[in-house]
Amino acid sequence: MKQLILLLATAIICLNSTAQDVPQKKDENKDTIRVGGMIIVKKGKKSGDVSVKIGGDNGKRKRKNISTNWWIVDLGFANYSDKTNYANAGSYLVNRPGYPALDKNDFKLKAGKSVNVNVWVFMQRLNLIQHHVHLKYGLGVELNNYRYKSAINYNEDGLVPYTANTQTNAPFIFRDSISFSKNKLAADYVTVPVMLNFVTNPDDRKNRFGLSVGISAGYLYSQRNKQVSNERGKLKNRGDYDLERFKLSYVAELGLGPVMLYGSYSPKSMYERSLDVKPFNVGFRFSYW
Repeated sequence: MKQLILLLATAIICLNSTAQDVPQKKDENKDTIRVGGMIIVKKGKKSGDVSVKIGGDNGKRKRKNISTNWWIVDLGFANYSDKTNYANAGSYLVNRPGYPALDKNDFKLKAGKSVNVNVWVFMQRLNLIQHHVHLKYGLGVELNNYRYKSAINYNEDGLVPYTANTQTNAPFIFRDSISFSKNKLAADYVTVPVMLNFVTNPDDRKNRFGLSVGISAGYLYSQRNKQVSNERGKLKNRGDYDLERFKLSYVAELGLGPVMLYGSYSPKSMYERSLDVKPFNVGFRFSYW
């Protein structure tokens, strides 16, 4: 994960640093050349009679109706709202016959170590109203790591009864007999966000205010339980842990000058049955917009 973030950050810096020389205006007394965000003006025929202007034409650029931002990275915290009624859960997932029943304390997280990293391959912005209102959409991956305080464990192959007359293999969660120095559930999604974007001062990134609100749709492509203990060492178990395959979330981002914050909240539980656990994320977004 650290290597991926470092590689993406390097790519973003390289893309933003690339400049192309485009001749703008020439006459017998003055030449103007634009290099990235600088304008170099040769005032006369004498060598050295040159001025350099930072920020282009008063910091303004020609506005495009469709603009694209590549390789955006989010760094934040992952958590959830647990509204499960454990007293009436009565389910194989958390009340496995022969195991102690679980409660809310078993699912508490280490908030500072439960992280969310999103990598957006691209985001596009379509001008709707005078470059102050846009339709914003993109594609990327959402990586969530939930670090547990307790020693709960996930088992994919538990034989449990659905009814009095039928049995089937189904995942269940139980309280383990050992302690873990690291115990986390990872849930990764391919996600498509769609938002309405509102922005003031579209030509002045340092002094503008931006707000985006909308929804995102995600598909769960990976889920795993990673544990570290003295007794068993490092274990990474991949399987079906009864997580919902599709995730629908409300999403928002807030831009205060060059600083951008993001947040998401899913109104539906991340588990298919039994647990009423609604995930949310907050953090910083590293974007050119």
